[in-house]
Amino acid sequence: MSLEDEYAQPEQVHWQGKFLAMKTRGRWEYVSRTRNIRAAVILAIDDGHVILVEQFRVALGRRTIELPAGLVGDHDDDADEEAITAAARELEEETGYRAGTIEAVGEFYSSPGMVTEAFTLFHATELEKIGEGGGVGDEAITVHRVAIAAIEPFIAARRAQGFGIDTRLLLFLGPRLITV
Repeated sequence: MSLEDEYAQPEQVHWQGKFLAMKTRGRWEYVSRTRNIRAAVILAIDDGHVILVEQFRVALGRRTIELPAGLVGDHDDDADEEAITAAARELEEETGYRAGTIEAVGEFYSSPGMVTEAFTLFHATELEKIGEGGGVGDEAITVHRVAIAAIEPFIAARRAQGFGIDTRLLLFLGPRLITV
């Protein structure tokens, strides 16, 4: 049976929570967001520095270094939220920075073999520090403003300390790893 034939099979939901659902089609297992919730990820650049966040992730059981991000329309009172609005909100909540300019780069998929989740990547510039950040509730986010020229040793040091590293940080490492 081809993959297209398997996709034509009926989707079965085996478990569903508030934000995630475990599904199968044919022999393929995958996870999806409920209610078509998407994510917004922010590449915030400030005078040659990138704004990163550090937080504990229960799924990994450790702290991670990530780009600021959050869900779009995850509140019942704002299910029609625009992705750019969520990006601006999440940047301020998590990092304490407000962007003078924020532009969509495009839509991407986190791990397309396992998860249907899509995220829109935004590029934020002309940043103004308006607060401490740290997230909301019990997120306990630590903000890092890292010189782009020093990103590789910063990531290597955190990795050596046992941190999980967000795959989106390949934005900084990828071009250096590719040789033609």
